[in-house]
Amino acid sequence: MSFVVTVPATTSNLGPGFDCLGAALNLYNKFEFAVSEELRITASGLFADKIAKNKNNLIYQSFEQFFDRIGKPKPVISLGIETQVPLARGLGSSATAIIGGLVGGNLLAGSPLSQNDLLNMAIEIEGHPDNVAPAMLGGCQLIASKLNGGWEYCALPWHEQVSIALAIPDFELSTSKARQALPKQVALKDAVFNASHLALLTQALITANPDWLQSALQDRLHQPYRQSLIPGMEAVQTAAIESGAYGLVISGAGPTLLALGSPDRINSIGDAMVNAWQGLGMIAQKQCLSIATDGTTFIEQ
Repeated sequence: MSFVVTVPATTSNLGPGFDCLGAALNLYNKFEFAVSEELRITASGLFADKIAKNKNNLIYQSFEQFFDRIGKPKPVISLGIETQVPLARGLGSSATAIIGGLVGGNLLAGSPLSQNDLLNMAIEIEGHPDNVAPAMLGGCQLIASKLNGGWEYCALPWHEQVSIALAIPDFELSTSKARQALPKQVALKDAVFNASHLALLTQALITANPDWLQSALQDRLHQPYRQSLIPGMEAVQTAAIESGAYGLVISGAGPTLLALGSPDRINSIGDAMVNAWQGLGMIAQKQCLSIATDGTTFIEQ
């Protein structure tokens, strides 16, 4: 018995939606789980040489936590990993690993837990919902806590005229380091600023209103404090705007930068972002992606 679990990359925050807004992207990691006589972990694709091939692997650790949760002995498995999502770049690679491990475990156990149960476990492991929710559910997800515990997931329609360009630099930024840069408290005016801009962003993504998008992508909770961790961000932002982008944000904790623009301009926007970094002596890659609507999927082999 074996299963292949496919999990999309994600971008989170999108400016003002810190820790509560994320979207799945059509870039995928695949994980093949099969019962085996001994533990065997292999990896291919992007950053395969940096992926742990032992019990320290995050996919396997999530797999173990699943069986601890249901109170059953875990089977010995072979785990095949095929990666497209870059590591430590703000594109949800850890979320793909957590979701992949939990879903793979659930499938091998006969699916005793619901999708919502698995998602709650993923949020416990990750610590925040903005990557794991869209990775599991697909689309653009706004997540809020319920009155008496648990989570509400609100899927936001993403207008087809809002396209995405990524500039992925050739350097890492760990989520923990990016979080250490944040203040413990923020001014009330900044909290109000983000609340209003997040509300506007939800409507801007639905309608593709360019004026709303230009205003809505502003943020005062995390990006001003993280910008110093991403060399050249100001130059990349300027290049994106001059090429017609509605705005530019840090993808997740960074260092990948994400711009939104119209479909007819998005390739030139991406080129301008990469060229701006290259002009500063840094290597970056362009990706023009779309929203992954299906979320996590699986097939039985």
